Amino acid sequence: MYENKIEEQPVKAILASVDTGEFDAEASIAELAELAETANAEVVGVCMQKKNAYDPATCMGAGRLEELKGQIEALHAELVIFDHELTGVQVRNIEDIIDVRVIDRTTLILDIFAQRARTKEGKLQVELAQQKYRLPRLTGLGVSLSRLGGGIGTRGPGETKLETDKRHIRKRISYLEAELEELKKHRTFSRSRRKKDGVLCAAIVGYTNVGKSTLLNALTDAGVLAENKLFATLDITSRSLELPDGRSVMLIDTVGLIRRLPHNLVEAFKSTLEEAAAADIILNVQDLSSSEREQQAEVTRKLLSELGCDGIPQINVMNKCDAALNLDTVFEDDTTVIISARHHDGFKRLLECIAKNLPETARRMKLLIPYDKTALIGKIRIDGKIFTEEYEPNGTLIDALVDIKLVNQVEQYKTE
Repeated sequence: MYENKIEEQPVKAILASVDTGEFDAEASIAELAELAETANAEVVGVCMQKKNAYDPATCMGAGRLEELKGQIEALHAELVIFDHELTGVQVRNIEDIIDVRVIDRTTLILDIFAQRARTKEGKLQVELAQQKYRLPRLTGLGVSLSRLGGGIGTRGPGETKLETDKRHIRKRISYLEAELEELKKHRTFSRSRRKKDGVLCAAIVGYTNVGKSTLLNALTDAGVLAENKLFATLDITSRSLELPDGRSVMLIDTVGLIRRLPHNLVEAFKSTLEEAAAADIILNVQDLSSSEREQQAEVTRKLLSELGCDGIPQINVMNKCDAALNLDTVFEDDTTVIISARHHDGFKRLLECIAKNLPETARRMKLLIPYDKTALIGKIRIDGKIFTEEYEPNGTLIDALVDIKLVNQVEQYKTE
């Protein structure tokens, strides 16, 4: 019990970055600080260096590493997190110089995923990403691989000890891929069944921490964990939602995105993200209060394009309008809606936009069906929905959601 309490204490960490100009180092290190906080680390310092290229042996230059060592001693730091992917050799060499544990950005993200995964599929995906990331680093990491889970970067399934060889890891990767393939088949079957049954799907996508889960909860009372942390939810949740035109749509929450999402993580979670590629409409949720909104939206658009989502209708859902200072820079139209998921503002227009942009699969109609055509009402019930039904002298008056295939047959009986 005592050890568990110690483990819950935040780890004092210093963030390290080499700015070679290939990306916005300042914005990236700020995001790394958020990731570290999510993983229960207390950021006590930052060490950055401008260089034309990474040092192949230590990533940072020797002089800056000595400065980092002094910073560690002065701030009593226990961990250094590099904002880059490090090789096993680099990790070992840096640790030899600064004498504290070193992890990189990808290891940190994997640690967060390990904390957040709840479903079998989520856990398998995390372990697969961990194993694939560790495999090429076995030789260089050496003793660090013999550590058992107990701190940031060491949690989660599939911890590999020093003596475990590459053949064993490859065998484990093959097993995990086979397990995930079975789950993928089941998910594909579920998607095809939804299509066959005419179930419309809307995928909620966007950067991490923009309010996707809060939106899902607000619209459907889904009860999904919604925290002001990166990757607060990792597993897929789906809930049904009724639209103003009477149709129902299945809302599907997906894993949040970040800039420079490691390639192996994209690959590992592709089956999760494929929900977006199979959706009838995509809700691209954006944080209107964030100064990084446009850059974050671009990250989302790029990944959606890679997944083959370009032809799917998309609605830009501008969330957190209650905290935004730049409302006058965003204008609503048929594909852009301003909302506050927290305060339920703008929901009526959002639902109208979803209904308008979805493919027309059914039409709400008021019909007076003659008594000798009552069989039509039975047909409407099969693939549609009847909201009200009244018996008039000339026939049955119904307010109904009519499947698009039946619209032409009943058009002549419209009353409005």
